[in-house]
Amino acid sequence: MFAIIAAICFGFALLLDLLGEGMEPLFTPGTLTITGLLFVALHLAGFATAVRGRNWRRR
Repeated sequence: MFAIIAAICFGFALLLDLLGEGMEPLFTPGTLTITGLLFVALHLAGFATAVRGRNWRRR
């Protein structure tokens, strides 16, 4: 889920950078890139992942 959010942030940052636009007080390509990197880091760290179907009990 975080990887999808990161891809959207990176895509929006690229679009703003290519158009030369920016909503200066809130969104700039730099802040969206940092936000995307945060979501990639959360994804790689394993946050919001569910471990299903594993039984860790020993017999």
